[in-house]
Amino acid sequence: MNDADSLQPTWRLWGEEKADGALYTVYLKKVRYHRPTRSVSSSHSDSDDEISHLEWETVRVRFVKAGTLKNLVEALSTDDGELETTYINVFLATYRSFSTAKEVLTLLLERYEELTQSAQNGRPEQHDQHKKTLISALHVWLDSYPEDFKDPPNYPALRLLLNFSEDYLPNTELDAKVRHRLDRYSREAHVDPLLAPPPAFAMRSIASSGWRNYKLPDVPVRHFAEQLTRMDVDLFKKLVPHQCLGAVWSRRDRSRSHEAATVLATVNQFNAVSFRVISSILVEPGLKTYDRACLIAGWIDIAQELRLIKNFSSLKAIISGLQSNPIYRLQKTWQAIAKEKIELFDELARIFSEDNNQWTQRELLMKEGTAKFADTVGENDKQLQKIFQRQNNHTANISFGTIPYLGTFLTDLTMIDTAIPDSIGDGLINFDKRRKEFEVLAQIKLLQGAANAYHFMEDPAFDRWFDSILVLDDREAYQLSCQIEPATNGQNRKDRSNKARGTPGHQKNDSITSTSSSNSSQFYCDVDSITSSPHNSIDRKMSPSQMSNSSSNSSLPSLDISLNSSHSGSATNRLQVPLSNNSGTLSNNSQKSSPDFYIIKVTYETDNPETEGIVLYKSIMLSNNERTPQVIRNAMYKLGLEGNPDQYTLAQVLPDKEMTLPSNANVYYAVNTAHNLNFILRSKPTDLTPTGKGLKGKSKS
Repeated sequence: MNDADSLQPTWRLWGEEKADGALYTVYLKKVRYHRPTRSVSSSHSDSDDEISHLEWETVRVRFVKAGTLKNLVEALSTDDGELETTYINVFLATYRSFSTAKEVLTLLLERYEELTQSAQNGRPEQHDQHKKTLISALHVWLDSYPEDFKDPPNYPALRLLLNFSEDYLPNTELDAKVRHRLDRYSREAHVDPLLAPPPAFAMRSIASSGWRNYKLPDVPVRHFAEQLTRMDVDLFKKLVPHQCLGAVWSRRDRSRSHEAATVLATVNQFNAVSFRVISSILVEPGLKTYDRACLIAGWIDIAQELRLIKNFSSLKAIISGLQSNPIYRLQKTWQAIAKEKIELFDELARIFSEDNNQWTQRELLMKEGTAKFADTVGENDKQLQKIFQRQNNHTANISFGTIPYLGTFLTDLTMIDTAIPDSIGDGLINFDKRRKEFEVLAQIKLLQGAANAYHFMEDPAFDRWFDSILVLDDREAYQLSCQIEPATNGQNRKDRSNKARGTPGHQKNDSITSTSSSNSSQFYCDVDSITSSPHNSIDRKMSPSQMSNSSSNSSLPSLDISLNSSHSGSATNRLQVPLSNNSGTLSNNSQKSSPDFYIIKVTYETDNPETEGIVLYKSIMLSNNERTPQVIRNAMYKLGLEGNPDQYTLAQVLPDKEMTLPSNANVYYAVNTAHNLNFILRSKPTDLTPTGKGLKGKSKS
């Protein structure tokens, strides 16, 4: 084989085909052809008479692209009796988006019974291989997703499986596993709560825990970072990845909150940390400016330690709390903080920048997700470079896992759920969509495995301190902030901050009031819908209406990664982030929160005529801080266009005209939401120069 052959791809897309009610993507795969062993009798034959054999051959490989639920279940079985690992992992991780455990289990068992009954009609060996694969699938399901079968008090799925094993597979490994699982779940359900062992921390006495009163800023920052990480690790390892799916997370109302309970617990913990950062800085309005500056510096030091041990969840929560309006606006307090500390804060905040779809944060997770320690810094991160050098000299033998900021994954899954249809063709389930979702879930699963590297002892004194902090709501926080430093009308906070320092210094990320998952101080959710826990809940509870009203003009930016589940593709599906309000008061005419991002559809106008009237649209996310050049850049990327965004114009297609957007407009506020959010991208005429003035309307002829 020559070098040219070795460089040829082994997989090549052949096309699609529809068979038996399912749609398949077909690839041609080049595989090595094994030459038969030459016999002794032929060894003396003339070389010209030798039979020439192929070195390579091409085989067709089909992947399910879409199908009915029955088709997808049947695809679990294979002719060779071996599970197709990727397929079953994708299916079991995502089927809850389009079905239920009972429905899938029923179809799987019916398929086995059908194969058993039809074996007598011919090809029994092939049917046996299919049945073998289905049994293997049941084993994988029971082992990987035991919660699907834990439905007390009757455990209908387990009992259905038990009846099946008694009829078709008595005294087998599957039969024994089902019986053992049912027996264990039944015993666990009947354990008297009074006889259950108390929590580990309750078994310790206050004296033995070395109890002391913690008081910021005089705290062991490394110990605090480790304790926050301990709490996050516990929640992250318990997280059920498939609860992060957009179709599951979006329907977390009161009656179905259990379907996303582990995600809500993580959200609550994130909120709890962010709220406590804000409250601890504001709760004593009589503090001197220097003392309050020390509190902020203390939280920056804790954030630094969180970066070193790769806990991006609490790190993001602290950064967001410090970037919230009640804290950020304290100009005199920030001026009292050392310049090096401000630079460190800015470097930590840049990790969660929205630039290039949160590229910095994603790059960090890729490099450090399964690494033993943190060692990645930006080119301009001078303070972090110094810290990492000191860290490597002292803790070279200590390894840590990684706790990601979950909001990034929730946003990705929300975008996939919103932008890609659930079904294609004749109502076939879009399984390619589930593969994309599984790619995100697999990343979460990988990081959960890495989190096992954390080993921190529990400190009950820290837990008591954490729970004892008074939590302020956004109105109270802003009022206290204004009491500490009264608001000055007509002043721009960012301009004042930069001017006061004479250097870029402490800057609030423009992204803090934007939409995506990585730039808000709280995940807002209905905390009353789940059971409260002293370690992961917000002390102050609010009804849904109160939460909506109090946050609609909030001075604390908040993140709600909820989607209205009724229309997965509608513009009402949103991440809710209320805009900052300088006055700190609630406006009567703003009770209704605006969606914080829209899913818009963009097409590109070319000189080629449309093919049979079909216009190709691509869906992109439009957040509330994106201006025309950025939106054009995003559209160009989705449409596969290259070049300078300044050479294009973007226009919204309205029923009777097109509205061309100014060259530097905030597109979120410029669009007409009364109509469909369809846009057209055009190349600028050579004589067109950007003016940036007003909206231009072009009537349709």
